[in-house]
Parts: sequence; C-alpha cells; structure tokens
Amino acid sequence: MIHEVDAALLALIEREATGTRDVEVVFDAPTKEWAGRRNAPTIDVYLYDIREDLRRRERGLLNEYDDGRVTARHLPPRFFKLSYLVTAWTQRPEDEHRLLSSLLACFLRHDCLPEDTLSGPLAEIGISVPLTIALPPPEDRSFADVWTALGGELKPSLDVVVSAPTWTGRVYDAAPHIQTPPAVSMGGVGDWPPREASRASARRGGAPKPGGTARKRSR
Repeated sequence: MIHEVDAALLALIEREATGTRDVEVVFDAPTKEWAGRRNAPTIDVYLYDIREDLRRRERGLLNEYDDGRVTARHLPPRFFKLSYLVTAWTQRPEDEHRLLSSLLACFLRHDCLPEDTLSGPLAEIGISVPLTIALPPPEDRSFADVWTALGGELKPSLDVVVSAPTWTGRVYDAAPHIQTPPAVSMGGVGDWPPREASRASARRGGAPKPGGTARKRSR
C-alpha cells in the first residue's frame, strides 16, 4: 500500500507541479549528508510517519456475495495516515519557493488522490484516498522535531497526509446454505393429540389419524 501511494504522489507531482521543468522527484531522507550531494533541482517527498486514522475506522462486518448469496464476511478496510515532508532543493531560495508554490497549488486542487494515479490494491479497493495539505501537526509532534531527528537544518516544507485504505485480510466464512425446506411440528396439550397424529393430520389437511378418536369439546 505504501509504495502505491508513493507512485500516486509521484505521478501527481510530475503531471501538475513540475511540468516541463527538469526537476527530479525522490523519496529520500533529507539528511545533511544527502543535502550536500544535491547538485540538481530536486523535490523530496519524505515519508516520516505512519498512523491509523481512527476517525475513519468502521465497525461490523461486510458481506461477500456470490449469485445473490452471502458466501463470507470480512472486516471493513482500515485507513492509515501516511505523512510526507515535501521539500524543494535548488541553488537559490527563490527557486525553491517557486517549486513549493507549484506544489501547494497542485495539492490544493485535490481532496483525494486522482483515480487515474492509483494502482494495484489501492485502486481495486474502490474507495477514495483522502489527501490533506499543510495542516497543523499533532500536539505530540512538531516539524522541528523531525528536522532534529534527521540531523539537518530547519527548511520550508509542506506536510502532505494521505489516508490510505487497507484490507485487513481477516475473512470469515458464512454458514452453509439450507438445502431442505423447513418443517413444522405441532403437538397437543397433555399429550393429546399425539405429536405424530398432528403431523399426519397436517399432511391430510386436518383429517384425524385412522383408528384415532377425536376429542369432542364440551360446553
């Protein structure tokens, strides 16, 4: 699922942000050593956090059908938030700002990843893949902490979060289908009439069992 989101972001950026400009798009960790080796305009899309999107979790089971019959049940897909730190790297800050502006405009045009950029199970699941851009970070995390962990200097960046649906793989077989019609058995009160007599009576449309005696209701 993660590499499919990477591929979708790469396709979207190359189509709507970089255009005809000769800009490389990579998914490397922007460490100080990595930055020192950059000698060409680069957009770095670094995946730095993965968490479940608990607001989108659903309960219950979903049915799987075959010819109108339930054959199995499975858990709903779980959504996982993939957080990307998107930065631009050039020789001049002005050029970096232009690239960031193009990236921001690109992501603002979409609330979800475009369907034509999805592939594999991410496309087969048939659910939209939400995307957010430049939202405030959670209270337990700041972008300065991310840069500190990378050992680099704080740099202008965009925070892109993709909520990707993922099947859990937990499937439960449904109970076997009933092959015979239902049967109804009725009995009397105080063992009268006997249960077998009632079944025979029902098969003959209510006639008493041969050799049996019908009880007359007293007034």
